[in-house]
Amino acid sequence: MLFSTSTEVYFGVGVVGAHIWELLPPATRTIEEMVGILASKYHDVPASQIRVDVERFLAELVTNGLVVATVSLGDRQVP
Repeated sequence: MLFSTSTEVYFGVGVVGAHIWELLPPATRTIEEMVGILASKYHDVPASQIRVDVERFLAELVTNGLVVATVSLGDRQVP
């Protein structure tokens, strides 16, 4: 569970969401790097699907004020 102190929003995350959270910078610097690490853990999921899920999750984090994007997600950098 994540909590935004600025918006007072609770944001529930599952196991994969927690892995993505742990891979935020400085652990990784790009979405490609993050996807590669997750793909090595989840062999049964195509990397293309992992990328879609990661980008969607990161966008939700940004929208809910839980992370700040330094570059647009379209540039494939992690917030």
